[in-house]
Amino acid sequence: MPGEIETRAFVEVRAAGRKLEGYAATFGSEARLGNYVETIAPGAFRSSLAGDVIAMLDHDPGKVLGRTRSGTLRLAEDGKGLAFSLDLPDTQAGRDVLALAERGDLGGMSFGFTVPKDGESWQGERRTLRAIALKEISVVQAWPAYPDTEIAVRAKRDASDAERRRRALILAGATKWA
Repeated sequence: MPGEIETRAFVEVRAAGRKLEGYAATFGSEARLGNYVETIAPGAFRSSLAGDVIAMLDHDPGKVLGRTRSGTLRLAEDGKGLAFSLDLPDTQAGRDVLALAERGDLGGMSFGFTVPKDGESWQGERRTLRAIALKEISVVQAWPAYPDTEIAVRAKRDASDAERRRRALILAGATKWA
């Protein structure tokens, strides 16, 4: 159905204080989605970076964590993918995300999008996303579709808590649904 929002997930995030940082999507990573394989081409998010994008927990619009319009979510493309920096709110959802990230229990990152006309190409059962109209990114608590993202938490603590800072979590190779 044209214009229907699609979602994809990744596993790359770091936390620094009350901030999550990492990649909501990585270029060239393969996601097996039913009967096809999908990759994201470099530059696919370029046109979305000027718009208002929301950060949520598990794609739930009732659990907003930040947005680009307010400056609490910052997005940028680099050679690796769609980098993000998110200031977590002092809400129940924000505190839950921080606690789960510090424990290493988060599944990764995801994003919701539509594909503009001519934004994708197909070669057999391989889909390449060349342009993405990004609507939201989400912290996911379970399993991401794309396995190559990272979530990490770095808490700003005093020197007596240096060990905790070193335990910045990296969630790589998260379990994928077969």
